[in-house]
Amino acid sequence: MKQEAVCMTDELSIQDLPGVGAATAEKLIMSGFDTLLSIAVATNGQLVEASGVTEATARKIIHAARDSMNMGFSTGTDMMEKRENVHRISTGSKNFDTLLGGGFETGVITECFGQYGSSKTQIAHSLAVQCIKQYPESRVVFIDTENTFRPERIAQFAKGAGLEPEQVLAQIKVGRAFNSDHQMLLAEKIVDIVKEGDNVKLVIVDSLTAHFRAEFVGRGTLAERQQKLNKHMHTLSSLADHYNVAVYVTNQVMSKPDQFFGDPTEAIGGHIVGHNSAFRIYLRKGKKGSRVAKLVDSPNLPDGETLFYVEEDCLRDT
Repeated sequence: MKQEAVCMTDELSIQDLPGVGAATAEKLIMSGFDTLLSIAVATNGQLVEASGVTEATARKIIHAARDSMNMGFSTGTDMMEKRENVHRISTGSKNFDTLLGGGFETGVITECFGQYGSSKTQIAHSLAVQCIKQYPESRVVFIDTENTFRPERIAQFAKGAGLEPEQVLAQIKVGRAFNSDHQMLLAEKIVDIVKEGDNVKLVIVDSLTAHFRAEFVGRGTLAERQQKLNKHMHTLSSLADHYNVAVYVTNQVMSKPDQFFGDPTEAIGGHIVGHNSAFRIYLRKGKKGSRVAKLVDSPNLPDGETLFYVEEDCLRDT
């Protein structure tokens, strides 16, 4: 697991905080505030909602948690050492992996957006199999919002990777989300899966914005939609960061009618999705059945693009 950016000065438990008894501690833990770090970075309102304490007590709890921890700055050398815990999961295509500096990075969100048929879901299936091949004891969590998960496709990719299809399928947990609230709840429950002892290395959300797009129609609902989407993205980002998990989200696109030159394709979700995704990849169809993956945003890699083909049992390079 990735090393934390903060460290404890005293070995305290949640019940050692002022104003927190056994009942309050249980409520906080049930709501996901099970570490001093999670409490230290929480807001007063979040603790009030989670435990039922007064706002003054919530403020006292948060300040005590912060005082018990070293929440200052780290040197660049310290951050470089922490980067050594980052892993990269192969897509199955060497060209694609090279574009991403070795594969999909753990600890962050990677977004692929493109029109239907651009192979967003195919990459999700291949990535799940490659993750289990790379880390045989790992688990993959797949949040399916558009009924796109196909066990038959996993079996095909597994055979191509030299793995036993039944074993691979047993290591993938699939949650079918029927609306945006259900989707957000499933994302929050992944933490419980990790705490139960499953070695989750990869989380897939296919697709990220389908329910939000369908449920919030018109400009009047845009602010509410973006607020919920932002909360969902923060949950996924926190999951990736705290547990060193790779999060892969697929995204739908729209066409900008006011753009007369260049590609009018734009990802749904606007800046909310863009700012929360460390890596953004634009997928489109290429010539002769190929697919083009274009890296459009990255914190440490140059923009670039590559070609690959989706075959029955693998992603094949040109």
